[in-house]
Amino acid sequence: MSSQPKSPFQAPPEAPSLFHQVTPDTELLDTAAGTLRMMAEPTRLHLLWQLAQGPKTVGELVETATMPRTVVSQHLAKLRLSGLVDTRKDGRHVIYSLHDGHLIRLIQETINHADHQITGEPTHD
Repeated sequence: MSSQPKSPFQAPPEAPSLFHQVTPDTELLDTAAGTLRMMAEPTRLHLLWQLAQGPKTVGELVETATMPRTVVSQHLAKLRLSGLVDTRKDGRHVIYSLHDGHLIRLIQETINHADHQITGEPTHD
């Protein structure tokens, strides 16, 4: 039995899809509703929107927030425990970021949708 040498040229991995064709079951619907519940609080949505622009420290998030550092930290803890926000250490700082691209697009589309509702701008695809 002879084995063929592996080619050093392998096809690149397939790019992840932006849309998954799924049929929602109870578990999937409950998980999706949990994500929306976490986003449904204006302070958390504002923090998520800031993180959709890129990773940030607590200090950077507090600078643009209209609430005390303790409030920002409490909301970040909830977002982290829910799995929407990831953290990593950089020296003395904790860097917060959104968990994945689906969440980034969901937040951006939610804010854009609200903008259409407020401004009356026509809807589009």
